[in-house]
Amino acid sequence: MNRVSLIGNLTRDPELRATGGGTAVLQMRLAFNERAKNPRTDEWEDRPNFVDVVMFGTRAESVSRFLERGSRIGVDGRLRWSEWEDKQTGDKRSKIEVIVDEIDLLSSRDESSGSRDRDRGRGRDDRDRGRSSARLRPRVA
Repeated sequence: MNRVSLIGNLTRDPELRATGGGTAVLQMRLAFNERAKNPRTDEWEDRPNFVDVVMFGTRAESVSRFLERGSRIGVDGRLRWSEWEDKQTGDKRSKIEVIVDEIDLLSSRDESSGSRDRDRGRGRDDRDRGRSSARLRPRVA
């Protein structure tokens, strides 16, 4: 079984492009923390993790309009390993990424930028802190 579910924040604005055949490809980088006990200090610490996340098709185009750096999302998908040769050095390279089957938008564009404004002391007040959530499922061909 190859399934993965992650919740985290986007580290940069998503990149939307198209394949040669015209299929939309949305590339994102997701950050999330792993909680672990430090053996030297015996204290709990958050350890950051970063994962590349990819979504395909018309849903990728739709979702891209609602996401930006800092957006909180949940993804369900599968892991894909790929390997290639670096054109400049000739070295073999590889990576593992999550291919998205489902995505949950856990904060809207307004909320993610609003949280940065609140951090600067000029954001929305407590009445506007409601959460929005949308589950989008790409069509499987």
